[in-house]
Amino acid sequence: MFIFKILPFFFLLTISTGAFAQSGNSFHQHTKWDKLTKKHVSDKGFVDYKGFIKDSTELNSYLKDLADNHPNDKWTSGEKKAYWINAYNAFTIQLIIRNYPVKSIQDLGGSVYRINTTWDIKFIHLGDETYDLNNIEHNILRKDWDDARVHAVVNCASVSCPALRKGAFMGDKVEQQMDEQMMSFINDKTKNTITENKAEVSSLFKWFSGDFKNNAPSVIAYINKYSKVKIKPGTDLTYKDYDWGLNDAK
Repeated sequence: MFIFKILPFFFLLTISTGAFAQSGNSFHQHTKWDKLTKKHVSDKGFVDYKGFIKDSTELNSYLKDLADNHPNDKWTSGEKKAYWINAYNAFTIQLIIRNYPVKSIQDLGGSVYRINTTWDIKFIHLGDETYDLNNIEHNILRKDWDDARVHAVVNCASVSCPALRKGAFMGDKVEQQMDEQMMSFINDKTKNTITENKAEVSSLFKWFSGDFKNNAPSVIAYINKYSKVKIKPGTDLTYKDYDWGLNDAK
């Protein structure tokens, strides 16, 4: 009799554990964010903010998922990286639609770097912590991974930013996805104009030159890893003016 009493309990425990694992796996696929971006981001990376406003309930549901599933030591490096990239992008969308219409994300904060800019607004509540966008980009993504591809995957809601990915970053695919984003960004002629002997590139390569040099012998060498047109070594780079206008699909 004891065996028969134990078995149903064990069976229920197994089902419960399996359901939890499935739920956790589903979260790491970031399904809600995946659907939202595929619906509201154009092939060229422009964002339908009015569409996000209409789907704000679904967006808020995803942001709650992020808040309730803070990274821990059991997560893989890829799962953590995907989490923080998606969090940065999703909370940036939330910030824009809360203030929409707006001409530029820069209009939402002050002008003193690392003190009162838009990126210093502490509005991101995850687990027991409160973050701003600078915390996520500079103190987590750049610091923990030393990966210059970060600059191609976090989206600052601006025309000159690397395009917001149409789809979520996922832990088991994040390395390939980051490569895809960097390749797309570098070969986007609206962001970088590249020939063998002349290159006018995004100001990101000037502002964060140290990051790119940490991952390659030079900024040019880094660009050439992804560029279809290879820049000759020694070529002087010039930098495009950065357009902070909202990347609104309208």
